[in-house]
Amino acid sequence: MSVKSPVGGRGRARRSSTALTAAMGLMLLYALLPLAWLLLSSTKDSNSLSTSFGLWFGHGFHLFDNVWNVLTYDDGIYLRWFANTLLYAVVGAGGAAFISTAAGYALAKYRFRGRNVLAAVVLGAIAIPGTALAVPTYLLFSKIGVIDTPWAVLLPSLVSPFGVYLMRVYAIGAVPDSMLEAARIDGSGEIRTFFTISLRLLAPGFVTVLLFSLVATWNNYFLPLIVLSDPQWFPLTVGLNQWNALATGAAGSGATTTGFYPLVVTGSVLAIIPLVVAFLFLQRFWQSGLAAGSVKE
Repeated sequence: MSVKSPVGGRGRARRSSTALTAAMGLMLLYALLPLAWLLLSSTKDSNSLSTSFGLWFGHGFHLFDNVWNVLTYDDGIYLRWFANTLLYAVVGAGGAAFISTAAGYALAKYRFRGRNVLAAVVLGAIAIPGTALAVPTYLLFSKIGVIDTPWAVLLPSLVSPFGVYLMRVYAIGAVPDSMLEAARIDGSGEIRTFFTISLRLLAPGFVTVLLFSLVATWNNYFLPLIVLSDPQWFPLTVGLNQWNALATGAAGSGATTTGFYPLVVTGSVLAIIPLVVAFLFLQRFWQSGLAAGSVKE
């Protein structure tokens, strides 16, 4: 009877670990290079953007001038777009997270006729891309008269089939049935039990759905482009694309592009700051939810 030496196994594991580390390094580089270009480009003026190396500083440091130009251009329209985006993201993502939590909790913990069919419909809705619903949404909203109003962006943002599915799966393991039965025996109503007991246990899942919805709403472009025509209600995505179109059109016609490209680049940098802050603030809740349900009593 022969015994295999563990040396060869350790060597293969080391080579596999090195290959995985190299692959992760390439993926990290792929993700960080555009961000590095964006941050460095925000410190340049129009001339440096076209003449200097993209991954290094240009001639002079113009970050603060660019920020001032972004905030004051066209009577501060960027601040209006920022406020609109904040409204859409906070109300839309917060509402979507709460509705998804309540719906997922109900599908997981209550027995009612048609529950499995409803869960299957939610699961099927995840497979439908949002762009496929944009035109029907526009036609429906035009009938009820909410086109070119904030409601045209907020109402679709409140619906998150993936959030409902995620919270249903999470609630099955996070909220023990025995705890709900104990609350009912003590005379607690279903609504009171949900807000005082279940919602606290579902907090990590709630924050996870909130983060996903926040990013999706903050970066939403196609739907606002279709349902909004007044620049006063544009989010940052549509507004910055409008500036980019102006810069590209000016370049194509041979006109001066001074001010437009730095506006687009610096405005993009300012637009990602709230998402970074939100993720850093909420990640501790999100990380605590990743291991929930991994240990059974």
